[in-house]
This record gives sequence, C-alpha cells and structure tokens, in this order.
Amino acid sequence: MSKKTKILLLGDHPMAPSGVGTQLKYVCEALLRTGRYQFVCLGGAMKHEKYDPQTITGDEWDDGDFRVFPVDGYGSPEMIRSIIWTEKPDILLFMTDPRFYGWLWQIENEIRPLMPMVYYHVWDNYPFPQYNKKWYDSTDVIASISKVTYDIVNNVSPDTENHYVPHAVQADIFKKLPKEDVAGFKADNMGEDGKDKMIFFWNNRNARRKQTGTLAFWFSEFAEEVGPENVCLVMHTDPKDLHGQDLETILYDHGYDDGRILISRNKVPPTHLSMMYNMADVTVNISDAEGFGLGTLESLSCGTPIIVTMTGGLQEQVTDGKDWFGIGIEPASKATIGSQEVPYINEDRISKEDFKAALHKMYNMTSEEREELGAKGTEHVNKNYNFEDFEKKWIELMDKVVEERGSWETRKGYKPWEIKEIA
Repeated sequence: MSKKTKILLLGDHPMAPSGVGTQLKYVCEALLRTGRYQFVCLGGAMKHEKYDPQTITGDEWDDGDFRVFPVDGYGSPEMIRSIIWTEKPDILLFMTDPRFYGWLWQIENEIRPLMPMVYYHVWDNYPFPQYNKKWYDSTDVIASISKVTYDIVNNVSPDTENHYVPHAVQADIFKKLPKEDVAGFKADNMGEDGKDKMIFFWNNRNARRKQTGTLAFWFSEFAEEVGPENVCLVMHTDPKDLHGQDLETILYDHGYDDGRILISRNKVPPTHLSMMYNMADVTVNISDAEGFGLGTLESLSCGTPIIVTMTGGLQEQVTDGKDWFGIGIEPASKATIGSQEVPYINEDRISKEDFKAALHKMYNMTSEEREELGAKGTEHVNKNYNFEDFEKKWIELMDKVVEERGSWETRKGYKPWEIKEIA
C-alpha cells in the first residue's frame, strides 16, 4: 500500500461549530474518504476543558488518520518545529484571517523547503491590502473563500497560485422540511403567543463587526411600526460573548424583552439548526464585514430568503448577478478603518432607513412570494455551493499540490532565493 499524504492542519478545531471549524471538518472528511490522506490538526480558537490528543474516528477512514491536538490560539513556532520533525507532514494547510498567522509566515523559510504551505484564505473587503503581499508571496497555494478574496489575491500577488473555493452546505441536512413538522416545531418553541408571528432569524457570533446591538435597536423600531405582537427576531448567539455587546442588558433596559426579540443561546446540532432556518420567514445578516457568512448560505439551502449587507461573500449569496434570493442592502457609507496589524480596510455600513425598508418589504410580501425567493436561493446554492463540487475541488487541489510540489525528498517548485535587477 502506498504511503498516505499527511497534512498538518492549523485553524479552528475541526469539530468546533464556527464557520471555519465547519468548513475545515468538511475538507478533512472529503480527503480522508479518498484513503490517500491523513491529518494531524492543531485545533484552536476555542476553550478546551483538557488538552489531551484526540482521535476522531469514522467509518470511512482508518483509525488514527484524523488526530487533533487542542491548542490555545493557532499554535506557535515552537509547536510547528516540533510537530514537523516528529510527524514529518507532507503539506501544511492553514485557514482564517492572516492577522493570526504572522508568526507562521516568519518561519516559512524553515517550512517551505520541506513541504508546501496551502492557505485557505479569509479576507473581507477592499482596498487591495498591499500589506498582505509579503504573506501571499510566502505561500505556495492560496484557496480563496469568496470572489472578493479571489480578486484581491490576484491583484495583490499575481504570481501566487490562487483558486476560488467558496463555502459549501450539506444539502442532506440543510434542506426544506415538511411544513407540518416545521409548524409543530414553531408551536413547541415559540409558544401560543409566537406561533403566528413572522420570524426573522439571526445566526452569528456576537461580535463587533456583526452589528449585534444595532440590529436589536433597529429591529425594535421596525417592530413598533408593524406591532411587536406580529414579529419576532430570534438571535442564535451567546449574549455574553466577551467580543460582543451585552444583549441581555440591551433587551432589558429598553423593554425589548417583551417577545419581540428572543435569544437562543444553546449550541444545537445541525439538524436542529436546519429546523430553525425552516421556521424562520427570513434570515438576516447586517455585518459591516463578512468573509463569507455561512448562516445565510445554510438559510438559502433550507429555502429561507435572506436580507444582507452587500459586502464580502454575502453579496454573491443574495444574487447571481441576474436573479435575487432576498434583499441586498448597499452600504450607505464605507468607513476605512485600520490598526497596526491591518493598516486599512473598508467597513460597509448600511443605514437604518435602508434596513427598515428591507424589513418592511419582506414583511409585506405574501408567504408565497417569500417561498419563491427561497426556492430560487436553494437552486443557487445547489448550483454554486454544493457539497459535491466542494469536495471535488479540494481533492483535485490537494492532489495537484502533491503531484506538482512534492515534499521532503521530492520537494519541487520552491526557491529560497530570487534574483532582482538593481538599477
């Protein structure tokens, strides 16, 4: 039997419920099912109860082929050096915002002579981040999460191999469910007062860029205009997230805890989440920056239309350039902000008036009109973000990396130097 290609994976824990964690789990499982790959993962970006190595078992891969070492953050140079020489991986695959991997690129001269570095890249917005060029140029292959990210990499670092590989949805889980089942779920969870309300759903992390508090205040103004007894915003999030606002205080202090806004704080399995999308009449995301936005993609897969900011990956979900699968809100302002790590990037902020107009437009539609929008959205997801194409792209991409770039004794296509002409 030929030797399996071993991939060292850095990112969110592949069993974490985050968008990054979910997509990495899909990547791992697709490659493991070929029988040609195995994974050693540094699973970070979450609080661990213990740090013992974990083996993730499955019927479709060999025991020991999917191992996870829980870590804080995403790792460190010392960890990478140690695991490279103890495990001898053939590829280093990593994913999330480049801000978290400066330390990794600083030691690329130690890594890339031995194995290619493949980066599943998340970037939210323009202007072209020229400050990322040094990182892109220090990577063998980039897989870009959205059309925006793909365009950015092509312009900033045109010599780096770049592929468009968007998120995907498991359509066997996130799908349109029988109306009688959904009605029963709604009655059980919304109670007598809520079973006839129009449901707006928000499934996001409670973080600054998600505009959590803004959503609560603006939705409540809308609720006053149509009657708080007629609508409900279900926010599936942690109201006490340290990176976000105290949602419970917002609701209590302003009287929004009268049933117009409900918080769903418990983590639920995908099948339960699918039912929540089906229960909703529309799913909302008004982030000022969004790499892709998995929640709205899952919503469309379930046949529920969306209201989103025209930013990042959200804009390619709500329209294919011809048809619309909800309402896309153009930013009223593009504030260029930054920090020492990210010197400049746009924040796409919508206006209250445009948002409330979108809510009213969706509210005044008939249920049949909303269902038609959602059905078109499902077709859009099935065509452009289906699970089969996602798995195929990743298998073909990694096979290509193995064949063209090699590792250790067979390493190809990497030069630790370059020739520049000095005028």
